[in-house]
Amino acid sequence: MGVRLTAHQLRNVVVIEIVGRLTVLDQTLRESIHQFLKSGERQFILKMSELSYIDSCGLGELLSVYASIRNLGGDLRILTPSARVRELLHITKLDTVFEILEDAAPFANNTAASNAMTV
Repeated sequence: MGVRLTAHQLRNVVVIEIVGRLTVLDQTLRESIHQFLKSGERQFILKMSELSYIDSCGLGELLSVYASIRNLGGDLRILTPSARVRELLHITKLDTVFEILEDAAPFANNTAASNAMTV
């Protein structure tokens, strides 16, 4: 299984849920973020509770989108990473780069202010 992305808007933040495996074979995340950036979005949260695996290229994708967003004055945060992803972020010290949010309640998919879309 590859990666599946689902995005929804909550106020002025784009919340992207990443499910599956983020690997060298998939550039969906980068392409999706770039489309949102083109449309003027600047605030992003990546929900990673269902991300089961990420390889070094997947980490590169994360850093690439982070740099793209920051260069345009935006912000990228990570929401509730899975235990495996959290450990990898800690080992690579990327947990010092990304702000990691622990509480998913404000960003739940069933929020009335959200419009879900698969990207």
